[in-house]
Amino acid sequence: MKIALFTETFLPKIDGIVTRLKHTVEHLQRQNHQVRVYCPKSHLTEYKGAEIHSISAFPFPLYPELKAALPRPSIGRDLQRFKPDLIHVVNPIILGLSGVYYAKRYNIPLLASYHTHLPEYLKHYGYGFLEPALWGLLRTIHNRAALNLCTSTAMVETLQHQGIRHLDLWQRGVDTETFEPSLKCAEMRDRLSQGTPEAPLLLYVGRLSPEKEIDRIKPILQSIPNARLALIGGGPTREALETHFADTATNFVGYLQGKELGSAYASADAFIFPSRTETLGLVLLEAMAAGCPVVAARSGGIPDIVTDGINGFLFDPSDDQSPIRATQNLFANPNLRQQFRQNARQEAERWAWSEATRQLASYYDKVLANSV
Repeated sequence: MKIALFTETFLPKIDGIVTRLKHTVEHLQRQNHQVRVYCPKSHLTEYKGAEIHSISAFPFPLYPELKAALPRPSIGRDLQRFKPDLIHVVNPIILGLSGVYYAKRYNIPLLASYHTHLPEYLKHYGYGFLEPALWGLLRTIHNRAALNLCTSTAMVETLQHQGIRHLDLWQRGVDTETFEPSLKCAEMRDRLSQGTPEAPLLLYVGRLSPEKEIDRIKPILQSIPNARLALIGGGPTREALETHFADTATNFVGYLQGKELGSAYASADAFIFPSRTETLGLVLLEAMAAGCPVVAARSGGIPDIVTDGINGFLFDPSDDQSPIRATQNLFANPNLRQQFRQNARQEAERWAWSEATRQLASYYDKVLANSV
């Protein structure tokens, strides 16, 4: 099968969507499908055998690390040469609109997937009044697709409530070889804790941006005696967060990837994730695969991953004391923390990327069969 994959973000950008797409492209190619990726400007011309057609882009005003590419006629000409059996648009909002347009123009079956809860993000950037208009746009775009995939049951229900049709669940996936408990490392712990490896070590991995609500980790950190916090990642609020955490033992590590990131997960005592806007929260699965106990908000797609009291703690995001109590409980009981490590790894082992991609290919087959 030939698949044209349109995405608003791809390499060299690092985030949960790119991680999923990297593994998806790799496994689709392994399963003898042919993928062509349409994305904002990239230095790559191919990835794992898939050709990349990148479009010149400009920094997105609210988040300069994110590059926005506008639709253009060259995409249509390239699609005519590629002759895809199916178009898959990922989070279609700018570049993805060209995938939606050409799917209709050339009568190519269309599938869409929803990964970023953009209407919720608006509130954190001061544009909450635009939420109804954005939902209207998303309804128009997604209802052109024969099938819309979400990465959690919560998002399936949310989109259904918003009038988006033809919904189904695309199962989660995680790389259990890159992220594993055996990568625990004294040198990495010393690096993350800035030379105090004996101190309790909290970890956050992800974008440093308003919707992640990282500032809410500060009172949690302050409630654990002598604790230190390592923040891995980058984003538009780094400077503001450096000021916010200036009087705490917080290390802004920057970006880590691959086994180095896996070692960071495995070497920490707890992974703290306060975001309430997650469609899934892939970093949670990575932390669990590495055997790192998680404390996360009971919100969005997170309860699909974390079972409260079994492989981590879920807290009430509307109660400022709830995450503090959950983290204190985790550190007060070393035996429970060790049990969480084991249970988290067992849960992660159920979700290989190969199986998630086979499921996606079966959805492609379904869309193609229904288009005949």
